[in-house]
Amino acid sequence: MSAPESFPAAPAGRAEPSRAAPGGGSEPAAAPVTVRALVARGAGAALRIEQVRLPAPGPGEVRVAIRAAGVCHSDLSMVNGTLAARFPLVLGHEATGVVAETGPGSRLAVGTPVVLNWAPACRACWWCRHGEPWLCAATTAPTVARGETDDGTPLHLTLGLGALAEAVVVPDGAVIPIPAGLPPEQAALLGCAVLTGTGAVRNTARVAPGESVAVIGLGGVGLAVLAAARRAGATTILAVDVAEAKRDLALAAGATDFLLSDERLSKEVRARTEGRGADHAFECVGRAATIRAAWRLTRRGGAVTVVGMGAKDDMVSLGALDIFHSARTLRSSVYGSSDPDREVPVLAAELAAGALDLGVLVSGTLPLDDAPSAFDRLARGEGARWVVTLD
Repeated sequence: MSAPESFPAAPAGRAEPSRAAPGGGSEPAAAPVTVRALVARGAGAALRIEQVRLPAPGPGEVRVAIRAAGVCHSDLSMVNGTLAARFPLVLGHEATGVVAETGPGSRLAVGTPVVLNWAPACRACWWCRHGEPWLCAATTAPTVARGETDDGTPLHLTLGLGALAEAVVVPDGAVIPIPAGLPPEQAALLGCAVLTGTGAVRNTARVAPGESVAVIGLGGVGLAVLAAARRAGATTILAVDVAEAKRDLALAAGATDFLLSDERLSKEVRARTEGRGADHAFECVGRAATIRAAWRLTRRGGAVTVVGMGAKDDMVSLGALDIFHSARTLRSSVYGSSDPDREVPVLAAELAAGALDLGVLVSGTLPLDDAPSAFDRLARGEGARWVVTLD
């Protein structure tokens, strides 16, 4: 079998103009900016749109005017208690926008279209120096303190971004330039769902032509895994979910079969893989029960890739003899085992060229004022990705 599709080498860097005044002097210090944002005041609290104050861009920072932001399950996990978070919290970490202001020494130019990167690599730690920037020691904490609410309360940002807002202020390393003219509701997904799902297939599992794949959980990431498996040349692509309503989405994304997750699942998978089980299973839910299900439907010698982020106290139990006898591999895929600085531009170029169609991932768009309803839909398991658009 031929090698899987891979990404090219990383670009050398961004040679963008810095923020300098004519004549060599520096520009006057800019004032903080007030924007509207989706704020959670506590775990389980109602979400609401509030005015928040963000600092002006400092050295090596930019302010990005957000054009579109996806509503990711990780955002939901911040407000339902699955992930530890600090409040008040601006939600969102998957977005695209345009550089609106630059701080001193920024390498970016005003007007540059960008995708946000919630895990910028330091390029200096052991993991970065050994080719694993997705495990960077400087990876952003789940919530980062920055700015304040309209009443002066210190504010926190999801993954250092807080992208469900009219604007964000972030370091240069947290943005990645992309071609102009991409559909914003699709470009927004490049920074999380698409990169995570595609990277899990290309980088972590290295799915090869002719192999069989099973995907459990058909949210935005799971559908991106299906599409990437199809493009990698997998011939049997089994989509698994608890909701029959996901069938059409799964088939449109690239699945060859749709299966309901029930007590017959392992038998159904083996019936479609000559009795062996799938070569690769991707768990895109983040629960112990679905990780065990993925393990059971994978063939001996196959691989289970956990893409979903689960709770720390949801323990996975596997028999020691089963681990030995099955010779399966169990691993996780953190951010698609990817280097966003080099892989997002590749995906953006594919989107610009029409080689990558992300329309099936976008279940609908809605304005910022309606963003709380997108979380309700996500909690009910409706659709793939709901995207908040801002003009």
